[in-house]
Amino acid sequence: MRTGVWLVGARGSVGVTAIVGLSALRAGLAETIGCVTELPHFREAGIPPLDALVVGGHDIVDTPLQKRAEELGAAGVVPADLVSAMSAEIAEVETDIRPLPGGATQADIAEAVMADLTEFRNRRALDELVVVNVASTEPQAPGDPAHDDLDTLRAALRQSGEVLPPSSLIAYAAFEAGCSFVDFTPSTGARLPALDSLARERRVPYAGSDGKTGETLVRSALAPMFAQRNLRVNSWSGTNLLGGGDGARLAEPGANAAKTQSKSKVLESVLGYRPQGVTRIDFVEELGDFKTAWDLISFSGFLGTRMRMELTWHGCDSALAAPLVLDLARLTAAAQHAGRVGPLGELGFFFKDPVGTAEASLADQWAGLIEFATGLAPA
Repeated sequence: MRTGVWLVGARGSVGVTAIVGLSALRAGLAETIGCVTELPHFREAGIPPLDALVVGGHDIVDTPLQKRAEELGAAGVVPADLVSAMSAEIAEVETDIRPLPGGATQADIAEAVMADLTEFRNRRALDELVVVNVASTEPQAPGDPAHDDLDTLRAALRQSGEVLPPSSLIAYAAFEAGCSFVDFTPSTGARLPALDSLARERRVPYAGSDGKTGETLVRSALAPMFAQRNLRVNSWSGTNLLGGGDGARLAEPGANAAKTQSKSKVLESVLGYRPQGVTRIDFVEELGDFKTAWDLISFSGFLGTRMRMELTWHGCDSALAAPLVLDLARLTAAAQHAGRVGPLGELGFFFKDPVGTAEASLADQWAGLIEFATGLAPA
């Protein structure tokens, strides 16, 4: 199954890391560490092989991919020698990166995005095309009546003004073009009733939201431990320090609020109540593409005895996220090929705030993912 992976935000750290990593994997210069779909559980799932993935994308900046890759190499995000070794492959992907189109109305922009997707799919002879949003986080969109009804939305898009946030406009264009959509960010994306209706009308699946790579991954593994041992979590606070473009973007209040809300949902979902505490995200430019998170958990045991746990997570967000982007593209493409339509809740294992499911326990999400993959296996 020849599969296109269209990265919205292709020149960002996650997109470029995915491009360099995919090139290195195909050349046999890197191990598949971090790629969930390379585990034995997925060998019979009918997902497209890494060699069948073809990458293109959109971005609002025009910095060459090679330059961005060299910057990531210098920062220690990707091995610098791989950037040099994969220069020809990076240059080939560069030919399929397009500037994000403009237009007089959002309908015009959507049509231009659809044209880019259709041209890429036809020229590259793709069986499936998955659009993956790895652009910067945007503030959550205010409610709009047009978000609830597909016919109303289509009419509103033809008028001047901004009806949909950028991530949702991309999802709209993807669905209209017959492409599946994955939102790796906490932006609104496809999480609107009108867009769900469109996905079902066009018979395409979608997944999201907000890739789970660090602190929240740990929370989704630890919170069930407290719940299953019937220990009372009194407070759970976390502080996240990160640099890079994502950190700069999250320094903006609207984007910061969207991200912290997404990170906090897992605790209430797993525990059944909301413990006290706050989650903070602070921008520290010097950290670059690396981040550090500290969590303090206070809990009560038998007879009310008070205890606490402290943990520190230090990681590279792009190196954690990039293989998951490839995983999600492969699984979503296989789901579309198998005829799945609408939200793929079984992919909640990869997300902080998954669409299509309320399950937040990592172990239960893993079991659901394996069952999902098994169901995709060819008869």
